[in-house]
Amino acid sequence: MNNNFLETAATWWASFGSAATSLLRIALIVVLAWVAVLLLQRAIRTLRIRIASRMDDREATQRAETLGRVFRYLVAVVVSLIAGMLVLGELGVSVAPILGAAGVVGLAVGFGAQSLVKDYFTGFFLLLENQIRQGDVVKLGDHAGLVEVVTLRYVQLRDYDGNVHYVPNGYITTVVNMTRGFSNAVLDIGVAYRENVDDVMDVMRLVAAQMREDAVFGPRITADMEMAGVDRWDDSAVVIRCRFRCLPLEQWGVKREYLRRLKAAFDAHGIEIPYPHLTVYAGQDRDGNAPSFALRQMNPPAEAIPGR
Repeated sequence: MNNNFLETAATWWASFGSAATSLLRIALIVVLAWVAVLLLQRAIRTLRIRIASRMDDREATQRAETLGRVFRYLVAVVVSLIAGMLVLGELGVSVAPILGAAGVVGLAVGFGAQSLVKDYFTGFFLLLENQIRQGDVVKLGDHAGLVEVVTLRYVQLRDYDGNVHYVPNGYITTVVNMTRGFSNAVLDIGVAYRENVDDVMDVMRLVAAQMREDAVFGPRITADMEMAGVDRWDDSAVVIRCRFRCLPLEQWGVKREYLRRLKAAFDAHGIEIPYPHLTVYAGQDRDGNAPSFALRQMNPPAEAIPGR
């Protein structure tokens, strides 16, 4: 019976001939490609986790995570292309003419899709030069927000309102990274012209020292407040500039809390935060005398007075 089974299997296999062999090889290629992608991506993920665990720098950890995502994507693309060419070879399709035609088509498509090619090249250098990482707050042209995803083709940002911006890498000409290493909370404080500037700056320093001793906001500030001094004279206020050096992403919270505390301190010390003032000047005559304003009282019409 075993001999009959073997003979039947051999006959069945011979009836299919080379087609069965090709199908088996194609299936084997697909399975091996799938396994290779899984193993390589897992290896990249494991390597990224080990590298991140040895780094105390948050920025380096974010960069490793971003590069790991890109390499996993590249591995999937490269293995899929190789598997596709091997499958075509098993189907009897000559790969060499296809590669030659693909080169010509790729050249033509390259001219027609220059923006797409530019996106990939720009994205590669953005990652290579470590300009943008996941978790950074950046400004890319007219778009600004928190970096959620960085790929070779685009950068995904989420702004303060929750809107998501997809910025193609080819359109990125300048990158303003507001959270690289440290951040500065810059404040322009306006006070009335009648106030003593030295007294105002003393109050500002006192509030800053109290914030540095605070259990919540103290760890977010990495250095004492830097007092730049009087920055400019506005129409209705003397503007005093100062700044705090903060941890990344903490400058906005520190700025808001300092302004809240400073408002209370100004109220306690009687320091005026001015409103815009307007002085009306009537001019002078030839003798240097300023003419008085002519005021005339207008009586309202009788029908406009209630009760009449």
